[in-house]
Amino acid sequence: MLKVLYLLNFAGKAGTERYVETLVRYLSQDGLVQPFFAYNVGGLLVERLEEMGVPCRRVEMRRRFDKKAARELAALCAEWDIQLVHCHYLREHYTALLAKKYYPSLRVVYTNHFVMANDFVTRFTNRLMDKRQDQMIAVCNRGREQLIANGWSGERIQVIFNAVDPEVWAGDRSESTLRSELGLPEDRFVMLCASRFAEDKGHKYLIDSVKKLTGLTDRPFTLVLAGDGPLLEPSKAQVQELGLEEQVKFIGFRKDIKNLYKGSDLYVNSSRHEALSFLIIEAMAAGLPVIATDMGGNSDIVNDEAGCGLLVEYDNPDSMAGAMKRFLEEPDFLARCRENALRTIQEKFEIHKMARATFEVYRKALEN
Repeated sequence: MLKVLYLLNFAGKAGTERYVETLVRYLSQDGLVQPFFAYNVGGLLVERLEEMGVPCRRVEMRRRFDKKAARELAALCAEWDIQLVHCHYLREHYTALLAKKYYPSLRVVYTNHFVMANDFVTRFTNRLMDKRQDQMIAVCNRGREQLIANGWSGERIQVIFNAVDPEVWAGDRSESTLRSELGLPEDRFVMLCASRFAEDKGHKYLIDSVKKLTGLTDRPFTLVLAGDGPLLEPSKAQVQELGLEEQVKFIGFRKDIKNLYKGSDLYVNSSRHEALSFLIIEAMAAGLPVIATDMGGNSDIVNDEAGCGLLVEYDNPDSMAGAMKRFLEEPDFLARCRENALRTIQEKFEIHKMARATFEVYRKALEN
């Protein structure tokens, strides 16, 4: 069994952490990998991995070129007899590549979770560090293009979409307590957005879109906003200022995300930056159609072939409100997108396919 150390600077509760947890769970369940975990700043992911019996250890990583951290990581890999390190952001990626100097048999795989251009200095250092790289994973096609533009060798970059287990998200409306919690009737149309309240998540224009929607339809609806973050209070103030207290409900950070999906009719993504959102594909696996911004890898999920929802222009309330109106007022379209969402998950975003593809990347890295 391959011994893999998953390395992450911040082990919190966002999409990258979900990616790591998912890989660890299914690669170990399938008997392909014996997982280990190292991190700098602890959080929810550490708790979840420890509950799964995964050995965890802190490695302080202060900056990208941290030779002390690289030596500590190399020593940890030697202690645990690690064959490969799988990392996820540039700080820990550089640390792992530097660790190869002290532990030459080590191989490194890097997954890029963003579609963002690097500055000139980072592109230069990427080209230098590329000589040490074994394999890379982009979670969407635009992500691969951006990695190449950022200075990494294209022949070592594989595109593997994020994925979920359809069985985990199966079920029906009767399992959810969301509507009773909020006092919403069964015939109320409920839209869900579960993003951190940060600048790039688009909550301000999403709320503006809801205001526009109230002038486009007479059908009652509610937008449920789950999550926390620095812009939560400003978002609440915006809702109050626009008089949308009946249409928009804030429920804070929640761990019962399946409960939220099952109580909803539609999932909405309003982000500026997305590679390939776990929340979108989880929602689809739970049977929800999707409205998503045409940013990053969202078009790898929502497109004409998939037929699972609509893409909208970022920061355009007219575009978002128009898409919402269509789902509200066209039940046949809603039902068709729901069926296509479930089909698309099975075909393109199923977890065992993703785990096997990732393991093949590990094999390529070991062959270098």
